Amino acid sequence: MVRGLVLWTLPIFFGVAGCDGKGTPPGPVQEGHPHGGAPTVERTYSGSYPINVVCTTGMVADLVRNVGGDRVKVTQIMGEGVDPHLYKASPGDVNLLSGADAIFYSGLHLEGKMADVFVRMARKKPTFAVTEYIPEDRVLENPEGAFDPHLWFDVSLWREAAGVVRDALKAFDPPQAADYQARADAYQAELAKLHEYARTQLATIPKDRRVMVTAHDAFRYFGRAYDVEVKGIQGISTESEAGVKEVNALVNFLVERKVKAVFVESSVSDKNIRALLEGCKARGHTVVIGGELFSDAMGKDGTPEGSYVGMVRHNVDTIVKALK
Repeated sequence: MVRGLVLWTLPIFFGVAGCDGKGTPPGPVQEGHPHGGAPTVERTYSGSYPINVVCTTGMVADLVRNVGGDRVKVTQIMGEGVDPHLYKASPGDVNLLSGADAIFYSGLHLEGKMADVFVRMARKKPTFAVTEYIPEDRVLENPEGAFDPHLWFDVSLWREAAGVVRDALKAFDPPQAADYQARADAYQAELAKLHEYARTQLATIPKDRRVMVTAHDAFRYFGRAYDVEVKGIQGISTESEAGVKEVNALVNFLVERKVKAVFVESSVSDKNIRALLEGCKARGHTVVIGGELFSDAMGKDGTPEGSYVGMVRHNVDTIVKALK
């Protein structure tokens, strides 16, 4: 096995290549910080195919499968219903990562409890945080200044992430660059159609009803991209617990705006959503659960929702049906 070394986002190791237009690293950047640029590696792959790639979330694994095709074998660590904010790597996960030829993860602290593992792996092999190659001016922050990692909810941004995977695979495996380029072009065309589908379908909901309340604040990119007002009970990370104050504020919002439906998430407990329903009922306002959305994890393998495209279509159709 030939192991490369990614010039990625760890400040104690590397910078990002290509930001000065000449391929010269401009200096160290902060870990978990969006910076643009193109992925680079110190050494290229020279083993047999398929390349053994380990990914964290379903969304990232789906990108690599679509761009890599039969040149890669993808192992996904986090399955359906798994919350990446809370996920801790098991000894088995560390063994999988140690045996990989390359690692792809989402980044921007989505998999925050695995940060130390990624630091160790990046010393030994290509380790790519796909969202951290998106330019900073496209990335949202919360009021505390933390970057929001949920970029896949804007399909146009996830289309750019497909380009990150393409560039990473081309850098690591140059002989197959044309294949990676062709597969990425085809997948990005599919994502462009998906983005338009989401935009046109959500626009059929009257503007005053286009209000979406969920368990945690994962849908801000979705709201920005598709002109939907979004509210989450918990913050960007599910590590932050919602308090009585947050729940009461959302109850007031739902009652005042006469919102009829809220949404649960497949990877987040519905406890706080149930509290909203009870709070509204006590105020004489009936709110129902409009359906289950996929947020930080995709659906079951082998189902339409087990792919990124199917997951987005499910979410859009569920929201339109509940709010229109």
